[in-house]
Amino acid sequence: MTKNKPNWFDGAWYTEGDTVRNPFSGETYELTGPELSMYDFIIGATHTVEQDYSLNSDNTQQLIVDLEKGLRWFRQNNPKAYMVLLD
Repeated sequence: MTKNKPNWFDGAWYTEGDTVRNPFSGETYELTGPELSMYDFIIGATHTVEQDYSLNSDNTQQLIVDLEKGLRWFRQNNPKAYMVLLD
């Protein structure tokens, strides 16, 4: 598992993890600090893209690129948690 903050990631990099609940299934998963950092980014970016997608701005396009990187990072670093929380 990668504990290092990716170069492209500008968000907070937590040292402590927490339990996260999938709002749709109710399933929970214990995440490490780095995983929680990326999870929070993915959720926030998803909401922002959903709100701003029609604007098609450069910022929104870059956020989509970074969101895809975040999803890929999460799948590679904890595929089980990805399946429970994000798939």
